[in-house]
Amino acid sequence: MIKHYFAYYSQKYASKWLVLGIDLSIVLVSFFIAYVIRFNFTLDFDIAQFLVQLPILFVIAACSFLIVGSFKSVIRHTGFTDVINLFKSVSLMVFMTAFLVVFNRITNLIPGFTIPLSILVIHALISFMSLSASRLLFKVLYRYAKCRLMASKKVMIYGAGDSGLVTYNALVNNVKTRFEVCAFIDDSIKKSGKLINGVPIVSYNTVTPNYVRAHHIDEIVVATQNIDTNHLMHLIDSLIDTNVKVTKVPPIEQWINGELSTNQIKKVQIEDLLGRAPIQIDNPNLLNEFNGETVVVTGAAGSIGSELVKQLSNFAVKHLILIDQAESPLYDLQQDLKQQGKYNFTAIVADIRDGLRIDGIFQEHKPTMVFHAAAYKHVPLMEASPYEAIKINVNGTKILADISSRYNVKKFVFISTDKAVNPTSVMGATKRMAEMYISCLQKESKTKFITTRFGNVLGSNGSVIPLFKKQIENGGPLTLTHKDITRYFMTIPEASQLVLEAGTMGKGGEIFIFDMGESVKIYYLALNMIKLSGLRFPEDIDIKITGLRPGEKLYEELLANGENTLSTYNKKIMISKTRELDYEKVKADIEALCITNRFQHNNIVLKMKQLIPEYKSNNSDYEKFDKRVRVYEQAKGILSNTVDKTFINL
Repeated sequence: MIKHYFAYYSQKYASKWLVLGIDLSIVLVSFFIAYVIRFNFTLDFDIAQFLVQLPILFVIAACSFLIVGSFKSVIRHTGFTDVINLFKSVSLMVFMTAFLVVFNRITNLIPGFTIPLSILVIHALISFMSLSASRLLFKVLYRYAKCRLMASKKVMIYGAGDSGLVTYNALVNNVKTRFEVCAFIDDSIKKSGKLINGVPIVSYNTVTPNYVRAHHIDEIVVATQNIDTNHLMHLIDSLIDTNVKVTKVPPIEQWINGELSTNQIKKVQIEDLLGRAPIQIDNPNLLNEFNGETVVVTGAAGSIGSELVKQLSNFAVKHLILIDQAESPLYDLQQDLKQQGKYNFTAIVADIRDGLRIDGIFQEHKPTMVFHAAAYKHVPLMEASPYEAIKINVNGTKILADISSRYNVKKFVFISTDKAVNPTSVMGATKRMAEMYISCLQKESKTKFITTRFGNVLGSNGSVIPLFKKQIENGGPLTLTHKDITRYFMTIPEASQLVLEAGTMGKGGEIFIFDMGESVKIYYLALNMIKLSGLRFPEDIDIKITGLRPGEKLYEELLANGENTLSTYNKKIMISKTRELDYEKVKADIEALCITNRFQHNNIVLKMKQLIPEYKSNNSDYEKFDKRVRVYEQAKGILSNTVDKTFINL
């Protein structure tokens, strides 16, 4: 009942005309106080004359308020600008009154209308102070009543800097949900014990489960962007039994029109707990790199491809050609771009294995750059279908690269994976073969072929994060192949930014690898996701170990045996120095493998192992070929030595 009454009368009846009436009343009362002060706090002045002056002052004050419009501001959101408008209103009122007094002295138009200038000055000061104080008082009372009578959430804000203050204003000014900010949390010892808008600042160590329970805290909003990941994880761990929700404010560039909305405050995501700072790319050369270019993106509807398209659409590209064989996701991407007001693109349903189709697209649109993200990527599925992996990952790349070279495309950026490094799976081996083919092609082409390698992408289709989320929604358990398995992770925007950056700096023939920080143990990732969901392990959600899948590694690598790196101007991007290849032989072997019969799975894998010496199967039926290949290599070495000795003797 009290909530309804407060909301109804504060929002329906606190109209601008009510505010004007209150302001005029304050001005008239201030005029009387000015007379009392002027006459030594007595009523020893001409009351009749005062009563003549009062209605005239009322009209003058009403005119000044109407002209300036100071009464139109929303009182509960009073700020510095509103105080300035009050000053303008009072100044105009005093000027108009003084002018009328001087004019009346000359003309005696209104008998008895004469006001001492000292009273005008005193009245101006009292009026300005009273009007400002009334607004501040109403604002304080409104917030107090809203917090005490209507509060539904008690929150703490992590970060007592500028972002914390912006977050505080967004919360307390929110109309739909009532927030009471109980404290700021800050790592700085110097700030501890101080106040911001009457709200205390407490140290990080103060926030214990007992403190949270004692103050009935419902939510902790992380406002700072440079929070220590270990602090954040420790905070979540320590409060897991208190049912406190931990949320995070997005970066300032994601705010709507430069202002923070409470709708943008979301739960802490697993991406926030990677153990490293987010990768930020700020390279002005990107603007020039894509200016006026016609860019092809294959796999455009996929996780990486769609993000590449969105980022490229923000540059001054001449035209974007979006190629994907997945019709529905491509349609969704098309609609997203149109809703953003972007129309300089063409979405094409096509298969990169269809050489005639791809050639026709290049002939029609004449692209100048290609970003090749189309691939089969699921390790267990490709382990069971080597032929399909070869057709897409190797032959599809070969067809696309050959056509790009034939049409003299400036740059061809191939998106590879860390699974291509010392591969243990068919999928990884096919991506390594694709790397090798475009390296061979670089020797005879004007096109600059560039390869990028990175690890797992958080939130991408088929990645572990969406799988864990779905399993949590279904009540668990979370399935994990091995307790010690680790992976490198980066977010989809990070991966796409680094691909664009590498494409910009590439001169042709490089394999770029990205600094992805420390590898993450998937077991800990699963535990963190359970905690972020407000659940407990193993009481609410358990973790089930299922065993390594065919072709799966325990640890991923970014460099193969015999490789090392060269630095670039971006410390997050390095160039891999790969082993030398017999380009003519490798190219011929890959071309022959691309036309292998679809039923010869064993033959396909055996040939891949011969072509990639570092390819050793793991937890797979194809492990039996590793020994055969090793014997083959030894025999080849013995034969080579024998031939060399015979040649020397001759």
